[in-house]
Amino acid sequence: MYIVVISLIVLKKKITTISSAAALEFLQPLFTIPEKTNAGYSFADSPIKISFNESNVVVYGIPIDITTSFGKGTVRGPEAIRLTSARQIETFILDEKVDIYEKVKIYDLGDVKIPMPIVRGEKKEDTGKKNRQQISNIMHILSFLGKTIPKITSILYEAKKLPIMIGGEHTLSYYQMKALSPEKPVIIHFDAHRDMKPEYDGIRMCHTTPFYHIINEGYIPGKNIIQIGIRQTDRQENSMAEKNGVVTFDAWDIHNRIDNLLRYLRMATANKKIYISFDIDVYDLPYVPCTGTPEPFGLNPFEVLQIIKSIDTSAKLIGLDIVEVALRNDDYREGVLATQTLFRILSHMRCIY
Repeated sequence: MYIVVISLIVLKKKITTISSAAALEFLQPLFTIPEKTNAGYSFADSPIKISFNESNVVVYGIPIDITTSFGKGTVRGPEAIRLTSARQIETFILDEKVDIYEKVKIYDLGDVKIPMPIVRGEKKEDTGKKNRQQISNIMHILSFLGKTIPKITSILYEAKKLPIMIGGEHTLSYYQMKALSPEKPVIIHFDAHRDMKPEYDGIRMCHTTPFYHIINEGYIPGKNIIQIGIRQTDRQENSMAEKNGVVTFDAWDIHNRIDNLLRYLRMATANKKIYISFDIDVYDLPYVPCTGTPEPFGLNPFEVLQIIKSIDTSAKLIGLDIVEVALRNDDYREGVLATQTLFRILSHMRCIY
């Protein structure tokens, strides 16, 4: 805890440009190295070790599961992704006939050190809502992440590294998108849900609200957000999306008329900076047995692959997160799927530099 507090004081300095060595010096105290996380391995664990200086892609994990409102387990998302990528999956991408390390140089910082709650929470009250102690604890952790994630993202971006955040719940995406919003990216949001509620369960910032706040606070205009795979929303969220010009291709659009999406995405991303926020529950139920809020009528891996490959090759990927991956009962399907999805995105896209 002492190390984290000291690091945050240092990170308050304004940084405009930064060398790889300076960036690593800032960042290292904030992280538990991959080998000391629950996974025990770095992401994709290449036999050829890549230094931070050599890398152009940097992975970091945030293992939290504090505002999820139904199934739990996404706290183990970074563990599932690292373990499957290191121990179960080849880095050679058969459909591309290329090894991922021929395309990008990946460095794994590890998991952000999360401060302990100020007060231990009690179980939920009979109403099913979180009590005041729980909300206080959540606000304490989110306040820390709200300061820390934008600093991490900005430092990596200024050091010419593509930031990839692995979660962890979808709340986290807000902070990384906010940090990169001055670049005016097109946001490509894969999800079963809009995540556009103003608040939920008495909490303003939570896993159901990041896209409401990123639009409402003026960081990303709705017209620059493309939502893909949506199949569960409420009337207020739908109205929010329509009023703000969010482009939506719901699951039925994709199943019945995927070519419309492929054409649009190619056009909308040509020569643009893009950010991808990928919630694993965009996939259909059989593919995601552990995620907290699965929905039927979802996409299959071949549809997702078509969509990824329709992003124009002139587009420049400036940030990426993959969230809501969970692990329960030694079921690693979501870790495998998340890793294979990340590999396909990275093999197809141009990164920051």
